[in-house]
Amino acid sequence: MHPTAARVAERLCQLGLEIEVMSLSDSARTADLAAAALAVQVGQIVKSLVFLRDDEPVLVLCAGDRRVDARRLGLEPAPADRVRAATGFSIGGVPPLGHDQELETIVDQSLLRFDVVWAAAGTPHDVFAVEVSALLGVLARASVTDVS
Repeated sequence: MHPTAARVAERLCQLGLEIEVMSLSDSARTADLAAAALAVQVGQIVKSLVFLRDDEPVLVLCAGDRRVDARRLGLEPAPADRVRAATGFSIGGVPPLGHDQELETIVDQSLLRFDVVWAAAGTPHDVFAVEVSALLGVLARASVTDVS
């Protein structure tokens, strides 16, 4: 397992989530690529996207088949260096939790249509499955809303 993915698995374990990291031979950098590699619906892929509100990072967990309406939410996309500074991970591998700092998190309500979703585990090739209810149960600063 890639050391970054191992770090994610350890952090999630400390939060009470036991996950199994799966390493994909092809990149899962996009929701479409991840869904194809896992043979799941694109909506089951969690996009962990970092935005800024008043220069503070905000994480949005969006279903892979949706787009975030940043303007309506009062957000602006964070540049790559701010994403890495806020989460400890690079774009394309940002997990939904287990970051270097706790972030305000907005969860796309459309993720609730699935029992299980898939998310990045710190790299573009490493992913994990998690029950939506378990994910919501460990997100400390999360609100669920329509993000699109």
